[in-house]
Amino acid sequence: MKAASIHQLQKELIELEPKQVLELCVRLAKYKKENKELLTYLIFEAHDEKAYINGIKEEIDVLFSEINRSTSYLAKKSLRKILRLTNKFIKYSGSKQTEVELKIYFCTKIKASRIPIHTSVVLSNLYNREIEKIKSTIAKLHEDLQYDYQQELESL
Repeated sequence: MKAASIHQLQKELIELEPKQVLELCVRLAKYKKENKELLTYLIFEAHDEKAYINGIKEEIDVLFSEINRSTSYLAKKSLRKILRLTNKFIKYSGSKQTEVELKIYFCTKIKASRIPIHTSVVLSNLYNREIEKIKSTIAKLHEDLQYDYQQELESL
């Protein structure tokens, strides 16, 4: 079975009754956890982006408190898990400002956690790659926001 394009799906959804669209959304939410999380964001959290960001920051704090620092390998696995989760939440939002704020927070938490990132090439590359992604995303923001986030980035 070949999947239809987004344009084709949009045209068909316009033709459907609201009740049918609701049934399709509920059915989609049943099959994948990611679909359910995205619908949760769109319905309950999209109107208050600050609260959404703060909620994610709290989750990041909890995950950082659980990092196993006994070896750099285990620390790397934990950091990648946190980053994967952060990127998933950024994807739900779709906002560049949210992306910059969460990635800066992630890098700040790495610095504050005292994980020896400069002793491991993998950890160092992970951190530096995130800094580069932050820089490229900041360039896409409004000038006033660019200045504010550039100041935060320089502190890293």
